[in-house]
Amino acid sequence: MDRISENFSAELSPRWRRYLVGVGALESTGSTLCFVVADAVRRRYSDAQIDDYQGLSRRRFPWRPPLRLSVRARFSHPAGELCGTAGFGFWNDPFLMTGARLPALPRAVWFFYGSPPANMGLDLDTPGCGWKAATLDALRPGALLLAPLALPAVALMNVPSLYRRLWPPIQRAINVREAVVEASMTAWHTYELRWGERRASFSVDGESILEDAPSPHGPLGFVMWLDNQYMVATPQGRFGWGLLDVPGRQWMEVDSLTVEPL
Repeated sequence: MDRISENFSAELSPRWRRYLVGVGALESTGSTLCFVVADAVRRRYSDAQIDDYQGLSRRRFPWRPPLRLSVRARFSHPAGELCGTAGFGFWNDPFLMTGARLPALPRAVWFFYGSPPANMGLDLDTPGCGWKAATLDALRPGALLLAPLALPAVALMNVPSLYRRLWPPIQRAINVREAVVEASMTAWHTYELRWGERRASFSVDGESILEDAPSPHGPLGFVMWLDNQYMVATPQGRFGWGLLDVPGRQWMEVDSLTVEPL
C-alpha cells in the first residue's frame, strides 16, 4: 500500500470517487473540502460522500491492516444537533449503496456519528447515538456460529439483568468496541485511528480515547460522508431505518486526510 496524503488545496484526487445524492454536495474552499447537506427532507435520501471502492467487488477493496488514518476536521453543529450520520474510516459497504454486490454483515473501523433517533446500541457501556470511535466485525466465524441463537437471545436481552450478563460475550464475538468522542465536534481536531492486524486504537489531538479494540478483517474501503439518515439496531431486537429533515445548512469540513501503512 502506498501513502495517501490529501490537503484539499487543489482538485480532488481522482482516487476518491464522489457519491452525491439528493441535496448532498461537495464544496471546495481552496484549502478544505466541505461535505454539505442543506434543506434535506425526510422524503428523500441525501448524502455527500467520497470513497475509493465504488464499482469494486469486496475482495478488491483497497485497504488492509496495518495502517494509520489521520483526518483533521470540524462540523457545523455539535453532537445531538447535527442531523443524520457522518464520519470517516474503513468499512465493507454492506448495504449495497455503491455497487451491485450481495448484501453482507457489517465490518468497520471508523469514527462514526449518528443523531437521535438513531440507536446502534451494540456496545454495552456506550450510548447508541452520538460521536464515537468504533470497531465491528459481524463476519467473524465466532459471530456466524452464534447466528442460530439470535431469536432466543433477543427475548433474553429484554430482561435487563440477563442483558448485562449475556450480551458481553456476544459483543466480543462480533468485535464491537466503542468509545464516545468527548471533543467538541464544531472545533478543529485531528482524529487518528491505527488499524492493526489484531487490535485497533483511536486518538483525538494525540490523546488516546480507545485502546486495544478488536480489529476487523480486511479488505475494506475508505469512506467519508455526511447524510440525513438514521438507523436502529439493538440487542433487544429493535431495528429500523429512516430519513430526517435537515432545516438549513449543515456540513463537515475536512482540512487534511492521510492514510499510510505501518
